[in-house]
Amino acid sequence: MAEALIVAICGATTYLWRALGVVLSGRVRTDSAVFTWVGCVAWAMIAGLTMRILLMPAGVLAETTLPERAIGCAVALLCYFVLSRRNLFLGVGSAFATMIVLTLLHRA
Repeated sequence: MAEALIVAICGATTYLWRALGVVLSGRVRTDSAVFTWVGCVAWAMIAGLTMRILLMPAGVLAETTLPERAIGCAVALLCYFVLSRRNLFLGVGSAFATMIVLTLLHRA
């Protein structure tokens, strides 16, 4: 019973924040200083998480070597920025495929 109550409270708070976002989204100016700051923080978090994954991997990724992860990252950036005109799916997919190939070659 307590678990169901916790799940219900978590769901309600999640939807409360989503509803607040919908209500406020029409009032936010995208050229404001706050919006620019939030965008910069988001990019900084992505960069930080990318470096953490690259330099201090966890789980299955920890079984790969740093050069394998660096090559996968480089292929993803190349595919994302140069080859696919900023298509996130193709960038991530190319990194995934590269990591699989490199891991298979390393294991062979």
